Amino acid sequence: MSGLRTTSLYRRVTVTALVVLAVVLVVLGFVVSAVFRAQAERDVNGLLTGRVQLAQQLAKQGAQPQNLVRRVETRGVEGRLTLTDGTVLGAPPRPAEARLRQVKTTLSGRGKVDGAALTVTADESIVAGAESTLRWVLFFTGLAAIAVTAAALLVGVRIALSPLDAMTGLARSIVTGRRGGRLAPSSAKTELGRAASAFDDALDALEGAERAARASEERTRRFVADAAHELRTPIAGVQAAAEAVLQQGPDADPALTERLHLLLARESQRAGKLVSDLLDLAHLDAGVRLEPEPVALLALARAQADRARLLAPELTVEVSGPDTVVLGDSDRLTQVLTNLVDNAVRAMAGRGTLSLTVTESGVTVSDTGPGVPAEDVERIFDRLVRLDDARGQSGAGLGLTIARGFARAHGGDLRYERSGGASFILYGLSKPDSQAGSSSPSSRPE
Repeated sequence: MSGLRTTSLYRRVTVTALVVLAVVLVVLGFVVSAVFRAQAERDVNGLLTGRVQLAQQLAKQGAQPQNLVRRVETRGVEGRLTLTDGTVLGAPPRPAEARLRQVKTTLSGRGKVDGAALTVTADESIVAGAESTLRWVLFFTGLAAIAVTAAALLVGVRIALSPLDAMTGLARSIVTGRRGGRLAPSSAKTELGRAASAFDDALDALEGAERAARASEERTRRFVADAAHELRTPIAGVQAAAEAVLQQGPDADPALTERLHLLLARESQRAGKLVSDLLDLAHLDAGVRLEPEPVALLALARAQADRARLLAPELTVEVSGPDTVVLGDSDRLTQVLTNLVDNAVRAMAGRGTLSLTVTESGVTVSDTGPGVPAEDVERIFDRLVRLDDARGQSGAGLGLTIARGFARAHGGDLRYERSGGASFILYGLSKPDSQAGSSSPSSRPE
């Protein structure tokens, strides 16, 4: 694949303009020369015709032959009169190689000139000399015009193309690390204005992508650090419990052994849940593939209600709403509701009222817990954010993040509203008939 030719734009514009000017001057020279020749020929013919007409008038007046010849001749025009008796008056014959234009006529009048033959001759060498002089004048004038134009173009083109130097300078400043500079063209309707606007748009996109990449890198770095910190606690618990079990002798207390086994199972389960949540987040970032099918939201809500009653027998659970059917991944929607219900149960410490209300495009999960402080509403969906004081959460702070990610993967969303306690509203899920024939939706990285 050949690369872009990078000949100097100043040189290309200058040479192109000079070539065009030279061609125009050459064509103009030929046109002027042709027009001059045609006009000169018309003038010579007119002059000869006028001399012949004068001779006819003089013949009718009975002018003497010598006088007639003298009156007919003028600058560049010669006359030769041959009388009827053979006498020849006027200029002698010119050599054959001479460039002559002749007009012959027979005079009719009185006296000796009656019936005489008149030959009027014009020397075209004068016209040829004038034409040659004109050509040289045009040639040297054209050379002078090209030289002056070349000098003017060297300055004018540099001034005209100065915006390109501005673009180059700005691009080099961006490469060296300076940000925020823009060309800001005064008009975007001209060629350079459109190019400058496109250049500014490219810089906006480039710097925006750079900021997004840096922000993403910072979030990833912070997330990895937080995840490592979160995993350290359950892993340390598993290690401590395992070492305690291994250190027990044959006379170990069965009750202590059972507690250690319970601690080992609980801490390993906690670590496994955290790893599972981290994997879900990784899938969301990479673009999780869903398996959409008709899902009855009321059935999902009732199943979550039954599970909540088993987890917290003292909890009052209410389910209401129409039997709405949406197009979605049943396992992922179940995971969304599970995270919301678990979050609500923890917030109420197992006592209170949990409401699951099915709507036309989603589910609302409400609780009678303490709610979310106003200053924390904007960050409850961030990763690894826990509001222990306000909501009594004991998880890793990933449940709401995962729930919103899967909601958006379905084309919907998840938002928070304060209503006595807290309400998390899953909405915007698609109906099966509106998605007929479409491909499986997938999430986009947040």
